[in-house]
Amino acid sequence: MLGRKKKVIEEVLTSPRADRRILPDVPDPEQIRTSPDRRGMKEMDQEQTDQDPDLVSKLRLLSLRYEADFEVRMTAKGQRKKGMLKGHAVDISSTGILVRMTGAEVPFKPGDAVHIRFHIPPGTMPEGFESAVKTDAIAIRLFTEEQNGCEQQMIAFEFEKPLTVYFQKKRWGYSVYTASALLFASVLFIMLLRAESIIYFKYNLLLYLYSLIAAAFLLTRYFFGALYRDVPVNPEYTPGVSIIIPCFNEEEWIHRTVLSCMNQNYPVDKLEVIVVDDRSTDRSVEQIQKTIDLVHREADRYKTKERLRMHVLPENGGKRVALVEGVKMAKHDLVVFVDSDSFLDHQAIKNLVQPFQDPQMGGVAGRTDVENKYTNSVTKLQTVRYYIAFRIMKAAESWFDSVTCLSGPLSCYRKELIVQHSEAWLNQKFLGQPATFGDDRSMTNYILKTHRTGYQDRAICSTIVPSDMGVFLKQQMRWKRSWLRESLRAGGFIWHKEPFMALFFYIGLIVPIAAPVIVLYNLVYVPAVHHIFPTTFLMGLLMMAMLMSLAHLLFRKSRLWIFGLVFCVFYELVLLWQMPVAWVTFWKSTWGTRETPQDIEARNRKKARKQRKKHKHKDRNIDLPF
Repeated sequence: MLGRKKKVIEEVLTSPRADRRILPDVPDPEQIRTSPDRRGMKEMDQEQTDQDPDLVSKLRLLSLRYEADFEVRMTAKGQRKKGMLKGHAVDISSTGILVRMTGAEVPFKPGDAVHIRFHIPPGTMPEGFESAVKTDAIAIRLFTEEQNGCEQQMIAFEFEKPLTVYFQKKRWGYSVYTASALLFASVLFIMLLRAESIIYFKYNLLLYLYSLIAAAFLLTRYFFGALYRDVPVNPEYTPGVSIIIPCFNEEEWIHRTVLSCMNQNYPVDKLEVIVVDDRSTDRSVEQIQKTIDLVHREADRYKTKERLRMHVLPENGGKRVALVEGVKMAKHDLVVFVDSDSFLDHQAIKNLVQPFQDPQMGGVAGRTDVENKYTNSVTKLQTVRYYIAFRIMKAAESWFDSVTCLSGPLSCYRKELIVQHSEAWLNQKFLGQPATFGDDRSMTNYILKTHRTGYQDRAICSTIVPSDMGVFLKQQMRWKRSWLRESLRAGGFIWHKEPFMALFFYIGLIVPIAAPVIVLYNLVYVPAVHHIFPTTFLMGLLMMAMLMSLAHLLFRKSRLWIFGLVFCVFYELVLLWQMPVAWVTFWKSTWGTRETPQDIEARNRKKARKQRKKHKHKDRNIDLPF
């Protein structure tokens, strides 16, 4: 019987409209561009951007156009529903929309005021824009365009107010105030619940002490995460940076990754990109070469031949080998590690390097958002989790200059430190088994032992996360194993750091390890033995979930905030129970989500065991009498 063919999941990605320039955000070395660019944005002097570090990002968000495919309804202003015309969106930005008319003559001319309504589907624009829109606009351009041999009438509108302003007043103003009030109420309620725990100390000291410690741990993380601020951009500080991209079987995404790393608003002579292929078995090498050829052909004036290259390893050695090989080739003092399915914002490197003005800073992590957030429920769950993990948890650790995991999608290190620890990193073993995953946590431990580690929230990248539940669960198991292994390592030296941070760390190690026992006690033992419904415990879990969800709503202004609640329920029902499994299998060296030499070896051992069992079964059949 043939097995069922696994369904291929189509990822939903936001698609910015292609720019005519392949590297539109790279500083122009020859000053060819005129003052106003084609998007209508004017060049800003350095003083303006220094006063408002977010100004460039704000203006870029206003100007960036996204490919669109949804119905648009239009009427002359004042007529409302009378004489309503239908069209189809071709592209959209925060300031305007391009519409293809369907079947009717365009009754508008440039300058006409029009009332326009449409619904932006999830994934069309960045997170927070998915909503119904009813607004006034001005027709600014009419033209015809040939598509499939037919002339199509096109009309461009400029919104009366940018969509960022429209949503702020129409919907998010109320939501943000609501989120703020509910966040305060949630924190207060958690504190009241924990105060109740003190009363019950005499019944179970350890249980209620755990409750107090867990609540205090979480609340302090949110507190220090709220206090966190980025290191501001110093325009005079632009150290040399080498970006290393390790690649293994990423033919689908590597083209976009390479272009995003090259398209950085950073001095041309201070940035290089090195792609190291770990003997991919798909068409990754071909795709990398095509991308390199494209960049060299269309952007040669940016000195790309000196700044972009590929190296293919002689044999598959794993991610660490690929990274170390790239570091050996790097010519700059700072090296940035970028995963081959992650895409950098054009200001990422400029922001990422700023903490290195401190000579004791050894490594810095950027923020990772989910790129394929609207694919399905699995990716939506991860969207909220990722944002809180970075903006709250890493930000809180950064307050003490002790980030415990410089994440793989985007992190920067001093090259000398990578070289210093490369031998130990490559040959790391745990309980006699090679440590083949948890590369980022492992290297962070080497760095953190002697230097500071930080986080930059404005250094943004987005990454492709698992959209298949099976792959997601394997990834989470791998992360728990590496977290446990590397946390035990870090526990041996973290006490040298700032005392509060050390306490922070040890509590953060104990709380998740003990969590399965606490949950079993409260949700199974107490109701079964004492016949008491665990109302207080469940309310505490709900409040913890509300903290995550409302923080996401407050900062991101997105409808995905509700998935924070869903994630917490999913964690308690499923992910939490991976922890006991991780306790007894954290020595395992296979990935589960990508094939490494260790995976091949494990698969061969499993195949050999099956063959031996098969032969034994045959031998027994032969010995049976007729």
